[in-house]
Amino acid sequence: MNATALAARLLTERPRPRGIAGWRHAHWLAVGTVCLGAFLGQLTASVTALVFPALGRHFDAGFAAVEWVALAYLLVLVALLAPVGWLSDLIGRKTMYLGGFAVFALASLGAGCAGSLGVLVACRAVQAVGGAMMQANSVALVARGVPEHAMRRALGIQAAAQGLGLALGPSLGGLLVEHASWRWVFWINVPIGVLGILAGWFLLPRTRTGPPPAASTGQQLAAGTGGPPAGATARLPAPRTEDGPLAPGVASPPATASGGRFDLAGLLLLTGSTTALLLALSTASGLPLPGWAAAALLLAAAVLALALVRQERRAARPILAPGLVNTPGVRSGLVVSLIGYLLLFCPLVLGPVLLTGVGVPVARAGLVITLLPAAFALAATVGGALLPRGWSDVARCRAGAVLAGAGLLLFALLPVSGAAVAVPLLLAGYGLGLLLPANNALVMRAIPAQCSAVGGGMVNMARSLGTALGTALPVLGVHLAGPAAGGRTVLLALAAVAVAAVALTRPVRQA
Repeated sequence: MNATALAARLLTERPRPRGIAGWRHAHWLAVGTVCLGAFLGQLTASVTALVFPALGRHFDAGFAAVEWVALAYLLVLVALLAPVGWLSDLIGRKTMYLGGFAVFALASLGAGCAGSLGVLVACRAVQAVGGAMMQANSVALVARGVPEHAMRRALGIQAAAQGLGLALGPSLGGLLVEHASWRWVFWINVPIGVLGILAGWFLLPRTRTGPPPAASTGQQLAAGTGGPPAGATARLPAPRTEDGPLAPGVASPPATASGGRFDLAGLLLLTGSTTALLLALSTASGLPLPGWAAAALLLAAAVLALALVRQERRAARPILAPGLVNTPGVRSGLVVSLIGYLLLFCPLVLGPVLLTGVGVPVARAGLVITLLPAAFALAATVGGALLPRGWSDVARCRAGAVLAGAGLLLFALLPVSGAAVAVPLLLAGYGLGLLLPANNALVMRAIPAQCSAVGGGMVNMARSLGTALGTALPVLGVHLAGPAAGGRTVLLALAAVAVAAVALTRPVRQA
């Protein structure tokens, strides 16, 4: 078998067994499989913060170096979400999703075996490749196989799986670090990844009925194009299940954009500017680089950001779509999304440092910090039931930002102990659980339906950038002023940023 035939065989998506495909509730099995990936991605995001102190001791490294275990993952994720989504249209979303589980599991195994901090950071970067392969396809796979009448419920179940992973991360991380080893924080992903591969192979509907056309795919990959030549009209084949066209009432997958070259230059500029900014923050936080490096990196970040703006204005298929960003309500909504995840992840990173610094055991600190994402998950899924029925998304956003700001302010002012910070964490988490889903709804409402995929990608980028800043800023505060004073300063700044989110939230018109 030659290489081309082998590649075609590997990339050909296999149908589900007939007994599963023909079952009228089979779509819930597919949703369950997607939930495994959603759970794994959020578990990884929240569990890592608990391992920072242990990694610093094991590798004799500073906080500014150890934080790159998280930042490397986030940067690669931001860089790959757009191109992976484009490749998935060419290769097949089921293939890419299962491949994501495999890459993630193998990289997790390597991370747990890492003998140096550099190797661990590299494994986390590879892990992010698998994370991007799953995250870029999860919603599309749900939309592929779920009937329209069940779509809202299916997406709600997926959100609940994400919330469960986010909530379990700190407590699980604390228990593993204290009673086993930091290595198990990464090894725990391996069995989940294997289960995801097996479940996806048998339970996910295929998104292609044959291998990708080798010639056209190769030409598109080489040229960087994702559609027909300029001026041509994209003609998509009718969506199909294992047995033919999609059944009535099943949502079709979103069409890919037609025409134009993939914006590789924009992607590189975005990655370069965010990397330079985070490296500058890490240098100011104690990363062992020359003293002039922080200023040089900030200058590089600014230059690359200006170049990115110029590139996006002239690109045929820009990854940031300036026309969408300038739509009323979209720009401010993306900023609020970034702020929301900044407010969520700063306490996840800072909390364990403050609690363990006053003698709270790691496992107990993890359980206390779990209150923040647990309240977030609760509010994001069922929190709206406790609000007045007539409240709009704008009212929910503003109320959520006020609650989050109040919780962070209390966290800053109260003495640090496991009991004292419980209420502030619950308050902040519940507020953020109200803020972020309502804000996402406002952003997507302002974006034309034909641009929803691009809009969703920009929301994902804002979320990842907010998470990265939420990881970097606590490290900077602790380095400059110490855990107690630096942590209090960061929390007070976060409370002020929450007020800004209230001011930025405004009504939008349906696009």
